[in-house]
This record gives sequence, C-alpha cells and structure tokens, in this order.
Amino acid sequence: MTGEDGADESGQESVMRGDESGDASERGQETRADGTGDAHDVNRDAPNTNRDARDARDARPPRAPMRGTNVSAIYVLWLREMKRFARSKSRVVSTLALPFLFLVGFWYGFRSLPVAGTGGVGYLQFLVPGIVGMTMLFSASFGGISVLFDRQFGFLKEIMVTPVDRVSIALGRVAGSTTTAVVQGVLILAVSVVVGFRPVSWVAVLPAIGLMVLVGATFIGLGLVFASRITDFQAFQLVFNFVLFPLLFLSGAIYPVTNFPTAVRYLTYANPLTYGVDGLRALLSGVSVFPLVVDVAVLLGFALAFVALGAYAFEGSDVV
Repeated sequence: MTGEDGADESGQESVMRGDESGDASERGQETRADGTGDAHDVNRDAPNTNRDARDARDARPPRAPMRGTNVSAIYVLWLREMKRFARSKSRVVSTLALPFLFLVGFWYGFRSLPVAGTGGVGYLQFLVPGIVGMTMLFSASFGGISVLFDRQFGFLKEIMVTPVDRVSIALGRVAGSTTTAVVQGVLILAVSVVVGFRPVSWVAVLPAIGLMVLVGATFIGLGLVFASRITDFQAFQLVFNFVLFPLLFLSGAIYPVTNFPTAVRYLTYANPLTYGVDGLRALLSGVSVFPLVVDVAVLLGFALAFVALGAYAFEGSDVV
C-alpha cells in the first residue's frame, strides 16, 4: 500500500466519522426538541387539568326551583318509608327491644318500692306513657340515619335533581318517619297492656295517638337537622345519643319531674319530651304535672319549630 492510498483511506474514515457525528447531533437535537415540546404540552395542559379537577370537585347537583309544597312528592316519600319499615323486620324488632327492656326492667325493679310524685297511681301506670315517649324519641335517630343511608347510596342525589322543592322532600321524610314512630309507640302500648297496663279510658287512646304524632314530628325534625349537617354515621350516632339520653332523663319519663332539684327542674321545662310524656300520662293514666291544654300547646309549638328548622337545614345541605 502506498502513502497516497493510506491518506485516501484515512480521509474517507474521517468523513464517515464526521457524518456519524452529524447524524448523532441531529438525533440529539430532535430528541431534545421532542422532549421540550412534550414538556411544553404537559405544562400547557396542566392548568386545564387542574381547572377540570376543581370544577368536578366543586360541582353540585342543581337545586330544584322553589315552587311550593308538592303533595304528590310528600306522599311518594311517605309511602317509601312505610314500605321500608314493613320490609325491615330487624328494624322493627330492634326499635321495640330497647323500650321493652326499659319497661320490664324498671317495672320489676321499682314496682315494690314507693315512688313519690306518681300522683297516687301504680308505677306501671306511671311508667308506660314515659316508655311510649321514649320510643318516639329513639325513632328519631332512625329517621336521621335513613337520610345518611340515602346520601351514601345515591338516592338522595337522585331525588334532589328532580323538579321538586327540598321542603317537600323534607316534609315527606318527616311524615314517613313520624308514621313509623307512631306505629312503634302503639305496639309498645299494646305490649304494655299485655304486661298489665290499663288506660283510664280506651277512648283516650285516640287523642294519645295524636299526641304521639306531635312528639314524633318534633324529634324527627331534630334528627333531620343533625343528619343535614353530619355526613358520618359514627359521628351522627355519637352526637345524637349525646342529645337523646339527657332529653330522656330530664323528661320525667322514668321518674317524676317533681322529685328533681329546683335548678334541674327548670331544665325540664325547656325539654319538649317533658310535655309529650306529661300529656300522654294525662290521657292514659289520669295524672299530670301541667294541664293537658298546656302540654298540647307547647308541644305543638315545638313540633312546628323543629320541623321548620329541619326543612331549612335540609334545604341548605349538600347531597354528596
């Protein structure tokens, strides 16, 4: 091989290496260009993605226009609650078990002891109206829990987007839950008759049922207020039980209100269950602390106030 041939081959190799270097440079530039373009595309799409996420998070079902009370919607929701109650045998048993245990336990525990302030009647005659009132009170917790169930499983959202105002929806729930509570109160009253309770007049049972309606509507409305603001089952049960038991023990359902100290007695006067139990006791047992007219008037005021408050809270609540 001559020197000229070696020089030519060296030159050709240099040119080939230069071409490869150029190709590599072009590929690098294309890669950088593609990477930069993708980055710009991602950065450009990020605000839209964030905006879509915020819109989805803040989205709420449209509220139905307020067009007055819808009687058909109230009836449909009432009928739904009645069917759910009739089909849920465990719910019927569980709601009756606790009042029945209170009735049997307190009666057998105190029947041989003199209890002052019972108005001269036996302790069973004194206790039964209080247990009926307690049944109405505990039924309010199930009314509130049913709202939480409907919210969790999407039924509440479905009825909220219908052209029905929320007040009608709230009134339908109150009507259904109040009816089921009255049915439970009547069942407890029937069981107490088997145990030995006798009303002073069987005719008085009908107005007593009317008074149960007022008691049930009062505390169903209260339960609707809590269920509209609380979305967690455990939190609802804790908060509502914290409210229920003081209302029960400060109502005179188990022992006479007149046995309380003066300061505590004033707290019982602010308790709507006090007037419900006292009115039931006046109708069924013939003894009471307040006149029956006072019991009915005060309880009617509480019922209207709590139902209105529950409807207002439900109207402004979120469904998701």
